[in-house]
Amino acid sequence: MDTVGLWSLVRFVHVAGAALWVGGQLALSLVILPLARHLLAPEAKDRFTAAAGRRFGLLTGAVFLPAQLATGWAMPWHKGVTWASLAEPGYGRTLAAKLALFVVVMLAAGGHGIAHAKGHSERARILAVASLVGSLGVVLLATALPAT
Repeated sequence: MDTVGLWSLVRFVHVAGAALWVGGQLALSLVILPLARHLLAPEAKDRFTAAAGRRFGLLTGAVFLPAQLATGWAMPWHKGVTWASLAEPGYGRTLAAKLALFVVVMLAAGGHGIAHAKGHSERARILAVASLVGSLGVVLLATALPAT
């Protein structure tokens, strides 16, 4: 049996970060926010959902995003991926699609936070759904990539 090496740990941090991000989105969207809407008074619901969103946003900015960027850069570097190879069929194009969708997801998530802060609840909800659906797409593309 092989031991867990450095690149296994790098991949673990990347996968765990993705699980935290997507799992957090799903937990907020499917469990926490619906319960808050039904069980809390409107003022308490608004305070709670704003606080939950801020905490998730801070966790994203402080932990998730730096970890994803660092490990997401390190794994292709270790595999020898170049900018030019992102245009090649197979691994390169799949990784390029994953990266492009990740950028869209981060823009949608950031837009959600801005829209929510400005009181544009319908726009915030649309961007939240777009971010969640896009995140699931990123995970789907990630499953098509071979381990580094």
